[in-house]
Amino acid sequence: MSEEPKTGVEDTFISHLVELRDRLVRASIGVLIVCGLLFLWPGPAHIYDFLARPMMSSLPPGAKMIATGVISPFLVPMKVTLLLAFILALPWVLYQVWAFIAPGLYLHEKKLIAPLVVSSSLLFLAGIAFCYFLVFGRVFKFINEFAPSSITVAPDIENYLDFVMSMCLAFGLTFEVPIVVIVLVRMGLVTLEKLKSTRPYVIVGSFVVAAIVTPPDVVSQFSLAVPMCLLFELGLLVAPLFVKVTQAPLEDASDA
Repeated sequence: MSEEPKTGVEDTFISHLVELRDRLVRASIGVLIVCGLLFLWPGPAHIYDFLARPMMSSLPPGAKMIATGVISPFLVPMKVTLLLAFILALPWVLYQVWAFIAPGLYLHEKKLIAPLVVSSSLLFLAGIAFCYFLVFGRVFKFINEFAPSSITVAPDIENYLDFVMSMCLAFGLTFEVPIVVIVLVRMGLVTLEKLKSTRPYVIVGSFVVAAIVTPPDVVSQFSLAVPMCLLFELGLLVAPLFVKVTQAPLEDASDA
């Protein structure tokens, strides 16, 4: 008699593992399909050229980047292509994550998680776009103009890729500030009034974080710190609306 419930629990656990495996396989197939299409068009070389455009536009005419590794001219564009494939396939990957967890959620929990997943993905992509189109050009131009005339600027493609990835990650995470504010308020960990009272500390902290994660120049630091402060204010505006929309029925009854 005691083994029947145990067997049922094991079967349920195994079925969840199988479902998780299937979702991971589907997500991986989606990324591989996008990666294959990118290999066909426009190709890894053109993708890296697009990534290197902000740096190349700031270099003197005729200057080029260098590759110090033997296989770097092949390996670096491949890494960029795989990374771009994952970014483009991110909606499909997140859909698989959502399809796995959604059956076990209540209606008000779906209202809570679904907007957070979608908005956090869009904000992360917006942070990367902001960094590439608005920040990189100004940062590279400032650095190259600051360099002494006795120095020939010839960036290594691997170092450039590492720098670009770290900057894009920093700006992508920075644009998640409204989500952090909303989650803190929705979970009741911090009140909205308390967050508003910490505004001066947030401003100082934004510039400290920007000074740590960006190059030691004023342009990139302000480019990261100012959006961080503005996004904090956006989170303060959106948080009350989000809390109202995603309240559970019991919470609505207690509020009444």
